[in-house]
Amino acid sequence: MRKSSVNLTSTEKQATLSLAAIFAFRMLGLFMIIPVFSLYAQQLKGTTPLLMGIALGCYGLTQALLQIPFGMWSDKIGRKPIIILGLSLFALGSVVAAYSHTIWGVIIGRSLQGAGAIGSTIIALLADLTSEQVRTKAMAVIGITIGTAFSLGMILGPILNTLINVSGIFWLTAILAICGLMVLSYVPTPKKIVVHPEAEIIAADFRSVLRDKKLLQLDLSILLSHAILTASFVALPISLQNNAGLTEAHQWWLYLPVLLLAFISMPPFIMLAERKYPTGIFILSVCGLIIAEISFWVWQHSILGTAVALWLFFTSFTILEAILPSKVSKTAPAHSKGTAIGIYSSCQFFGIFLGGCLGGWIYGHYNAGVVLLVCAMLAILWLGITISGVNFKK
Repeated sequence: MRKSSVNLTSTEKQATLSLAAIFAFRMLGLFMIIPVFSLYAQQLKGTTPLLMGIALGCYGLTQALLQIPFGMWSDKIGRKPIIILGLSLFALGSVVAAYSHTIWGVIIGRSLQGAGAIGSTIIALLADLTSEQVRTKAMAVIGITIGTAFSLGMILGPILNTLINVSGIFWLTAILAICGLMVLSYVPTPKKIVVHPEAEIIAADFRSVLRDKKLLQLDLSILLSHAILTASFVALPISLQNNAGLTEAHQWWLYLPVLLLAFISMPPFIMLAERKYPTGIFILSVCGLIIAEISFWVWQHSILGTAVALWLFFTSFTILEAILPSKVSKTAPAHSKGTAIGIYSSCQFFGIFLGGCLGGWIYGHYNAGVVLLVCAMLAILWLGITISGVNFKK
């Protein structure tokens, strides 16, 4: 009896793996675009640096705006209809972006991709289909899936760009969305929709969550981390080509070994953060981002120097991606945990939009190096706010 309360049943495994696959298909399509988009966007009609940044980050805006409403809507009409709608919008946006030869067409396509905001609905469906005893384990599978999709996307994007171009990657993301719709048929349908405060957004909890200073600090942290990520990748591919002489077709030579090394480097730090030194590892990771961004600028003419900085950047970023959701879950009261996670996720996507806009605007007025220096300044600001008052041990 004790064993069954710990391990997932066959139905729970089916639900968890199927929903994780849907998450992976969707996120992989989004992450593959990040390292190759800025060079591609320069070839589109009507492109300006600001519009290039908006096109890279605009999916984050529609995602941030619609994720909470879609999650709450799913409480009324069902989880699967919302997931079908979201994946269909994502596929439609991918097709629009693939067909577009103008920057405005790509902005429309990317915005439609983000409008398929089904993250909170997938989590709610997972909560419907798993018992409370194994729900944390099932959620962890989703988290691992997202982290893996990020690493694979950053590696595969530059490789696929040399084979099928960015427009081909957009077509591939549409195919992945259709695969997600097919996988959805393997997800069991819950007998009834139940609101789970630990996994879903509750409107009545908004006020208390938004007044919690510790949760607000975590929201700011995820916003800044993704703003820094997106702004950096407005500038980095351009800097690698113009300053380091690494052409678009060969940039995957740099990303592949660096990301593999970062993937190997991060687990010990994540374990230390979870078991002994949460605050220390958090601060160390933010410092890693600062050093990486400054190094990007100092070594912008060196492929080897950029590789070292990129390894430090990805290692620090993925550590933060792993430990921040855990901190939100531990900090939020049980009755408003789902709401806290929903607001946190919306801040994450809004950070992507802000980073794209900021990176594009700065690049248009100055150059790629200044974008990277501003990212370093944002990370320094983040470090100062963190050190000034928040204890992450809770």
